[in-house]
Amino acid sequence: MARSNYLFTSESVSEGHPDKVCDRISDEIVDLIYKEARKTGTDPWSVRVAAETLATTNRVVIAGEVRVPPTLMKRDKHGNDVINPSRFRSAARRAIRDIGYEQDGFHWKKARVDVLLHSQSADIAQGVDNAADQQGDEGAGDQGIMFGYACNETPDLMPAPIYYSHQILRLLSEARKKGEGDAAHLGPDSKSQVTVRYVDGQPHEVTQIVLSTQHLKDDWDSDKVRQVVEPYIREALGDLPVADDCNWYINPTGKFVIGGPDGDAGLTGRKIIVDTYGGAAPHGGGAFSGKDTTKVDRSAAYMARYLAKNIVAAKLAERCTIQLSYAIGVAQPLSIYLNFHETGKVSEEMVEDILPHLVDLSPTGIRRHLDLNRPIYAKTSAYGHFGRKSARDGSFSWEKTDLVKALKQAVRTKSTNGTRAAAAVV
Repeated sequence: MARSNYLFTSESVSEGHPDKVCDRISDEIVDLIYKEARKTGTDPWSVRVAAETLATTNRVVIAGEVRVPPTLMKRDKHGNDVINPSRFRSAARRAIRDIGYEQDGFHWKKARVDVLLHSQSADIAQGVDNAADQQGDEGAGDQGIMFGYACNETPDLMPAPIYYSHQILRLLSEARKKGEGDAAHLGPDSKSQVTVRYVDGQPHEVTQIVLSTQHLKDDWDSDKVRQVVEPYIREALGDLPVADDCNWYINPTGKFVIGGPDGDAGLTGRKIIVDTYGGAAPHGGGAFSGKDTTKVDRSAAYMARYLAKNIVAAKLAERCTIQLSYAIGVAQPLSIYLNFHETGKVSEEMVEDILPHLVDLSPTGIRRHLDLNRPIYAKTSAYGHFGRKSARDGSFSWEKTDLVKALKQAVRTKSTNGTRAAAAVV
């Protein structure tokens, strides 16, 4: 039996956290290449990106392999076609400026940006591209397992602790950038952590709140920071009560002036639990940022979330975990696994059998169904890839619940229980 009364904690980190700075730059590289493909008439299906970023005191290093339109290439002194670094440097500087770094140890204009991108490995390209000739669909860009999750704890069908941890930092970031009162003196680097008490399996109250945020005023202490941030925290929590005996840990170590990559080095892909479900669901281990969507680490994780969310939205279950697995160069998933955590109205096996008939789960099918060949990824790099609103530019398409009707109809059609299973999904 699943536990119904317990405490659960999740954390989030802001866009100015060193690792998130790197995620943002890596995703700006993805967006730049997709934008350039669209601008030059290059087939967006041919785009390939695997970009990694390292950031430290006034230094950014961008490395990886890409397949880009000719306008992003140049000839070296030996007459070879190589990546032109200038546009990628500019993209990195714009990202750092937008995040808000203009401090001595990390400044968008002064930081040295090294671009070490090179053309995609022919061996990897062969595994992805040649599979299309053999199977009709491009193969997965790598092997691996991906998980999706949804639950009915919040309006966006996300686990409450990670949902509210993100909300706190998003509100503080918006206030900082708008220059609202003392919030204008907060810095870009911050972390939040929320502990939720569950009663009968549902969020009941917040029992612990942790927030550490960079500030630009050298004379601020923990009490002053709490005065500034507490109204935003309470606004972010909305209708979820704060326990009378809730413990508040606001800048518990005291002063936090030196932040971002000047305070601690950052790397792409080190915040994969923050990016997903805050530890409330399994994680396959693959990071998202800096990758085009032939990489199933990213696209299949988006599809798994999409399917899980639609299953919960269709009221087939109150909680749903999905695992997909892939092999490099093979188009269709090797396995599909569902777990409704004893909350299902129908069997997991039934829905496992239905899903491949509703959605093509090859990389090609996923990219087409979710319309992923777009420059929509920079905005995913902070405050979570899931639990966000789908937008007109095509971003967060995996958060739509447009599969609900088809799911319900398929269950009614397939049900061998007849009345009971059909009634459960009406």
